[in-house]
Amino acid sequence: MRSALIVYGGWEGHDPEECATIYRRWLHEDGYSVRTATETSAFADPSIHDLSLIIPIFTMSKIAKDEVENLTKAVQNGVGLAGHHGGMSDAFREAVDYQFMVGGQWVAHPGNIIDYTVDVTKPEDPIMAGIPTSFPYKSEQYYMHVDPSNEVLATTTFTGEHAAWINGVVMPVVWKRRHGKGKVFHMTLGHQAKEFENANMATIMRRGMNWAARDE
Repeated sequence: MRSALIVYGGWEGHDPEECATIYRRWLHEDGYSVRTATETSAFADPSIHDLSLIIPIFTMSKIAKDEVENLTKAVQNGVGLAGHHGGMSDAFREAVDYQFMVGGQWVAHPGNIIDYTVDVTKPEDPIMAGIPTSFPYKSEQYYMHVDPSNEVLATTTFTGEHAAWINGVVMPVVWKRRHGKGKVFHMTLGHQAKEFENANMATIMRRGMNWAARDE
């Protein structure tokens, strides 16, 4: 049986507990054994090296050196990593080794909650199969610093309405990558748990989570 760990906490504005509940339900339905933790000390546990998948939901906050070292080593050795929005890509801002693993870091969301469009760039990828080529979305439009080695599956284009100097910038929204032997999946959608009610968003995230999990 595949096994997963959800570690949630940090800034409450991203509904970490509610999101963890959604992930836990999905994982149980998809045949995983699941455990949860609410402290970053869980990342230092040697047992995480035996997991199939780790899901961080821990916006901002801090992570200790031994915690990030053990986490990144586990992924390098084959444990999958998956997550969404600031719970994964705006976590542990001072931990560059963590950011190197994730493949991106949030830096801005001009205009805050706005209407924008998500464009699928790899409709042939199984994670994106059947998702509309473009679909409307309302949330924070994340402006990211991203790793050019990411395999980008969807993007969004900034209009410049809220920051004129980024007019026309195309920014990754969904990507997957490798970190050592581990698979990493990230989606920048999902400012609040209610966004998981969006069928396109939820389908992408659930497929990406399962893609990232280590093969048994």
